Amino acid sequence: MLFSSLVFLLYFLPLTILVYYLLSFSRTLQNVWLLLMSLVFYAWGEPVYVFLMIASILLNSFAAYRVERAQKQKTKLIILWISVALNLASLFIFKYLGFVAGIITAAGFPVTVPTLTLPIGISFYTFQALSYVVDVYRGDTDAENPFNVGLYIAFFPQLVAGPIIQYRTISDQIRDRRSSVRGVSLGICRFVTGLGRKVLLANAFAAIADHVFTLSAIGSDRYAVPAMLAWLGSIAYSLQIFYDFSAYSDMAIGLGAIFGFRFPENFNYPYIADSISDFWRRWHISLTSWFREYVYIPLGGNRVQNQDYMVRNIFVVWLLTGIWHGANITFIFWGMFYFLVQLAERFFDFPSETTKPWIRHLYSLLIINFAWVIFRADSLYQAGRFFGNMFALNNNGFYSDLCVLLLRENWLQLTLGVLFCMPVGQIAEKYAYDHPEKIRSKVINVLYAPALLLIFALALASLSSGSYNPFIYFNF
Repeated sequence: MLFSSLVFLLYFLPLTILVYYLLSFSRTLQNVWLLLMSLVFYAWGEPVYVFLMIASILLNSFAAYRVERAQKQKTKLIILWISVALNLASLFIFKYLGFVAGIITAAGFPVTVPTLTLPIGISFYTFQALSYVVDVYRGDTDAENPFNVGLYIAFFPQLVAGPIIQYRTISDQIRDRRSSVRGVSLGICRFVTGLGRKVLLANAFAAIADHVFTLSAIGSDRYAVPAMLAWLGSIAYSLQIFYDFSAYSDMAIGLGAIFGFRFPENFNYPYIADSISDFWRRWHISLTSWFREYVYIPLGGNRVQNQDYMVRNIFVVWLLTGIWHGANITFIFWGMFYFLVQLAERFFDFPSETTKPWIRHLYSLLIINFAWVIFRADSLYQAGRFFGNMFALNNNGFYSDLCVLLLRENWLQLTLGVLFCMPVGQIAEKYAYDHPEKIRSKVINVLYAPALLLIFALALASLSSGSYNPFIYFNF
């Protein structure tokens, strides 16, 4: 079930909120209701794989319980590694088994494996489950009953696409959180804003990007994608993946607030970054933090005397980051691309603080855009052909009538997409509310609610018309 679907917006969410607040006399019953509805939410799209998620909840609850109560350190470590192995085995079987079998078969050793559909959100909830057991082992949090662990892992706002949350950050909120009219209203505003970004912007960019990448996949003998159109397709995809994912995070954070939860931010205007290292401090913050805390630092991080070990640590993190995103060689190359760029930034100190700001930003945007081409392509061959198209190396020419047509049809969405990649909202809010007694603040306060209602109405109208409504991270 998508947040940006009529079933969710008109039926599931209103019912969930209504019953939740009718149960305000009991926090336990509220949690029971949220867990039940979270399982319904997941089962709506995954009626079979919901049992896989329940098995993950029970497995990791039991593992954490045994880790906490084991007397010997060696026993704790053995239980931890068994838990890690079982979690990763589940992820491997459902996400990577077919990919590995294909590589083995291509090497001349035919292997037949069953075709399995990818359970939605398995990468996200598996990482949350792993972090919970590791934190119990470290003593950073206490082992909890399976019910609380289940709500932590299955909670529908962040179940299928994050943000990836550590149990210790919300353990107190599960037991005792405060709901308020202000909190609910802020949550609704955040959710509607995210819904608008997803339905009105991301979906428009998706239609452009998918059209261009589809044309590039049919072969240059049938249609040579002009450079102008290739650049539009790559930029549209860069905008799509940002608005698609950050909007989903906005909706997740807003939904959490409606029920009294405070989730960490997952994006911080990544496209204003002035280096690739800065970009990854701003993009998918929860995933970057997860790899830093549970992989990079345990390997030694950058606090190692031998620089070779530091390079190894960065390599491992980026290899795993690429693999985590999907079972395709393109994701591994995408990870290795970022590994090489970050390594170059570290050793050659570029871009440095002395580099002109516009050069730093342009460099970052170009690298990010090139990386998204690799990420989006179905194969390395398509990625190579697409890069050739971008620089007119495939006898494809530059000008494109189709590009001009797409720009005319989508100029408003593209303009807003570029504009809101920057912190214009923060600047406008600061301008509006620095002096609340001024007339401008009062006018904005009056117009804010109607503006949100308009966004919600436009989003509903778009969904009702059956408009294109994909979600990229359902694939991961």
